[in-house]
Amino acid sequence: MSSDLEHGERDLVAELESPATGQVGIPVDAICVGCGRTRVKRADLEEIGQSPQTNPTTLEAVELTSFKHVCHPCGSATWWNPVAVLTGLLESERGGEA
Repeated sequence: MSSDLEHGERDLVAELESPATGQVGIPVDAICVGCGRTRVKRADLEEIGQSPQTNPTTLEAVELTSFKHVCHPCGSATWWNPVAVLTGLLESERGGEA
């Protein structure tokens, strides 16, 4: 399993399980442009500028575009900038198969 399952003081698995993460898409670590908070969010491949046929485990954050998602501290939908594709979380959801 990848080392992105925990990151410093953050529990990325717990963040992924939160309703605030969203329900559809691949798990990415992203920064809210409004408040600067970094959280796990789900982003649809097309929403982040990728083809639906793309293998998300091969993506790098620099290939992804910003996407809109709710930021609860900001109190609205705002732009998020992806900083990492969380392949460890993605693989654990898929039962270890990439």
